[in-house]
Amino acid sequence: MKKIIPYTIAILLFLCLADMPYGYYQFVRLAAAIFFVVTAMDEFQTNRNQIGLVFLGLAILFQPLMKIALGRELWNILDVIIGIGLIWYYKMKQ
Repeated sequence: MKKIIPYTIAILLFLCLADMPYGYYQFVRLAAAIFFVVTAMDEFQTNRNQIGLVFLGLAILFQPLMKIALGRELWNILDVIIGIGLIWYYKMKQ
């Protein structure tokens, strides 16, 4: 079950390219931030500190408390890059 979560987050990020209601983007930010924090903690516990810092940075980027205004175009680019990166990372991790 745990293996499906990163792929689900990647799909949620890809769906951000569509014209969705604003509540969807808020949900994605919350879900992604929680996932990135938990993953960062897991990476730090296994002494993979560099990748842990990457996930911590992503958690800060997606945190829902203070919106980081990057513009729709840049967010779309980031969503695709991060979605592809998640799929790649978890395929390599298997």
